[in-house]
Amino acid sequence: MLDFIDTHSHIYAEEFDTDRAEAVSRSFQAGVRRLILPDIDATSRQAMLSLADSAPEHFFPCAGLHPTSVGASYKDDLKEVEEMLASGRRFYAIGEIGIDLYWDQTFESEQFDAFATQVRWAKELNLPVIVHIRNAIEKTISALEPLADSRLRGIFHCFSGTLEQARQAIDMGFMLGIGGVLTYKKSDLPDIVSQTDMSHLLLETDCPYLAPVPYRGKRNESGYIPLIAQKMAEIKGIGIEAVAEQTTLNAERMFGLP
Repeated sequence: MLDFIDTHSHIYAEEFDTDRAEAVSRSFQAGVRRLILPDIDATSRQAMLSLADSAPEHFFPCAGLHPTSVGASYKDDLKEVEEMLASGRRFYAIGEIGIDLYWDQTFESEQFDAFATQVRWAKELNLPVIVHIRNAIEKTISALEPLADSRLRGIFHCFSGTLEQARQAIDMGFMLGIGGVLTYKKSDLPDIVSQTDMSHLLLETDCPYLAPVPYRGKRNESGYIPLIAQKMAEIKGIGIEAVAEQTTLNAERMFGLP
């Protein structure tokens, strides 16, 4: 069986409350036996940690404050994240963090402050960052540039920028998170993937969101990773086995997985 890693799974989310065990089983059967669990905020954090504790060889938790959760009390929320990072529990990344100017721009300056703070923590702790970017890729790259050094590394989650932006991200130490959007008819992502070396690509679902074809519009699952991998293999002109091998190696290196 091929070995895949879902580098961005919210399988702990309430959308899976009625059939999480079955969804996990389907994921494992599909060869997706290691799942990175990005944090969102205090409302879902315990569910994430409980799932990670249930099978630490399969579920790898992260810590961070999602940009859409940044509000007036964001400094208190960041304090909770900071305390969690100091708790002795192992976390595999700071994330998901970043900038989201799609839904609401009320707290734009606070988002940038929270983002920079958490990037600095990641560098201090030698952890990668999982960067959420929506309607803000140029601003996010500009925010990262003064922070870029040999300690900065991470993932541009759900990458949706241009080829030039992909190269800027890679030059700063990032890999590109490639998910179900790769399978969509009007997506520009196939062109980006075709021109990007496999050593810079990771597979992710962002489940329960952004399901690949033929499940587009339905709930996404980590078990759909092979559909994304197959599309990547077709674009790159290689076998799905090579995609599985390289993206798994990339994820193991990025997150320091056992």
